[in-house]
Amino acid sequence: MCSDCCDCECRPLGFLLGLPFAFLSLLLSVIGVIVWIVGLALTCICPCCLCVTIIVELALGLIKAPILVLKWFTEKIPC
Repeated sequence: MCSDCCDCECRPLGFLLGLPFAFLSLLLSVIGVIVWIVGLALTCICPCCLCVTIIVELALGLIKAPILVLKWFTEKIPC
């Protein structure tokens, strides 16, 4: 597994515990993709709408959520 525990990158327990939450984040990211597509289309139609741009940025955050959740869980569990 790991040679020294200080620089350990293999944390299977954290990965397994994070999977259910990553699945919920995956569902949120699908919603984020839909919001992103609609927001991007609205931004192309009316680029002066600042609120649509903010919504598109939030949708991108939702799309990145599953990866961030798994990273957070694997960092919290020691080797």
